[in-house]
Amino acid sequence: MVVVVDKNLPQTKVEKIIDELNKFGFDVHKSTGEKYIILGALGVQPGFDIRKVKMIEGVVDVFRITEPYKLASKRFKPDKTLVKIKDLTIGGEEIIVIAGPCAVENENQIMKLAEIVKKSGAKILRGGAFKPRTSPYSFQGLGEEGLKLLRKAGDEFGLSVITEIIEPSHFELIEKYTDIFQVGSRNMYNYPLLKLLGSSKKPVMLKRGMAATIDEWLMSAEYVLAGGNPNVILCERGIRTFETTLRNTFDLSAILSVKDKTHLPVCADPSHAIGYRDKIIPMARAAVAAGTDALMVEVHHDPDNALSDGPQALLPEQFEQMMKQIKAIAEIIGRKI
Repeated sequence: MVVVVDKNLPQTKVEKIIDELNKFGFDVHKSTGEKYIILGALGVQPGFDIRKVKMIEGVVDVFRITEPYKLASKRFKPDKTLVKIKDLTIGGEEIIVIAGPCAVENENQIMKLAEIVKKSGAKILRGGAFKPRTSPYSFQGLGEEGLKLLRKAGDEFGLSVITEIIEPSHFELIEKYTDIFQVGSRNMYNYPLLKLLGSSKKPVMLKRGMAATIDEWLMSAEYVLAGGNPNVILCERGIRTFETTLRNTFDLSAILSVKDKTHLPVCADPSHAIGYRDKIIPMARAAVAAGTDALMVEVHHDPDNALSDGPQALLPEQFEQMMKQIKAIAEIIGRKI
């Protein structure tokens, strides 16, 4: 249920409304928009008479949210969520580019790549320290040493950093080093992990599950939001279909569809969606044209010898080319990079 309150209502009266909702058995989440204060009253009460709330002084309107997700719904928060990372904002006019290797391999590699992506215009450095690989025999990441190197490279070149968390036991360790938690496709349904991330003040990038519907994706985001963390970024990274030509099927339409349903910003990851570097740039262009708020791509200066996902990593000169092209597209649609 959504309770709309006049933004100019004194704080004491807003608190009184919240107290009344609590007495009715609802948990309340508050969101302040341009014109109104929106109170999300959470709790399953199918027979509740909403007229009881409409009669409270200061309440402008009350309506039920029919979607299974509440806090992620555009009906709960009509204004866009702007996720701030230091001096960056994801969800605003600027499209933020996130780039770097799939995995941190050594100090020379991550420092070199940080310099390359910074020079071409990236704002956030990506790099995995803990890698959930399909094969138990594949490179699993450097662990804390990888986190230290990623943080060092980010600080050296003025880049924020993002890295993947794969299990709850890594939470405190990763939180020390990262600016953004990344939840990979395999962990979209890891509800204990999502609940834990809800307790963090750091942004969470939630990748869509390999076979997840958009509503299932938003329900996973709801776990983080319900835990108290409003800074969620959704990431479309391709879904698994009957087609096997490419690594996955890049669902560009999801960028549009999810924005109809939610206030949360959206990121596109064509590297994982496509899996082949020669097709990444065209899909990056398409994602920007479709309205993505951020773009994440993998870059490696020596992909043939990369320890993880070398075939989908752009070469430095390709990344530079991509940046020039998407800047032009962003300008045409009234945005910037």
